[in-house]
Amino acid sequence: MRTVTYSMGVSLDGYIVGPDGGFAWTAPDDALFRFATDQIREVGVHLMGRRLYEAMLYWETDRDPSPDEATREWIALWRPLPKVVFSRTLTAVEGNARLASGTVAEEIARLRAEPGEGEIAIGGADLAAEVAEAGLIDEYRPKIYPVLVGGGTPFYPRHARRVDLEFAGSRTFPSGVVYLRQLVRR
Repeated sequence: MRTVTYSMGVSLDGYIVGPDGGFAWTAPDDALFRFATDQIREVGVHLMGRRLYEAMLYWETDRDPSPDEATREWIALWRPLPKVVFSRTLTAVEGNARLASGTVAEEIARLRAEPGEGEIAIGGADLAAEVAEAGLIDEYRPKIYPVLVGGGTPFYPRHARRVDLEFAGSRTFPSGVVYLRQLVRR
């Protein structure tokens, strides 16, 4: 069965964006960008909310007239990756994306039943909260940035129940970013 993972940049105090909606503090260094590129190789489909889709739309178009080699490699992996966008307001999406036709639980069940390889990656805190509430996240993979932003959108969904996690690995980058891999105990 395909694993459902949730990975995003997060401040040390637990937010993916600050109170002003900004996230410029998550700009990756070269090592972190290479790591993100390696991680995207493991993804079979990416589920995301509207806000993350709109932020990632940059990578679907040729906005950078002369990307470096690392950026070209990322684009070559990202563009063909199937994406499912959950939105109440969008009527169309670009690139290799489609609008979700059911609930997130229905989409995940359908994707797990279909033949295919690679993880089902979740992007966006609101969507992740819905997936977590349904008990469908298998792994949390925060990239913790050495910054306190004091509020904003939390990375971890507010559960009405306890969720036990098991440490599965970590990596520290020269910039001070710490990647954690935590499995959900079932």
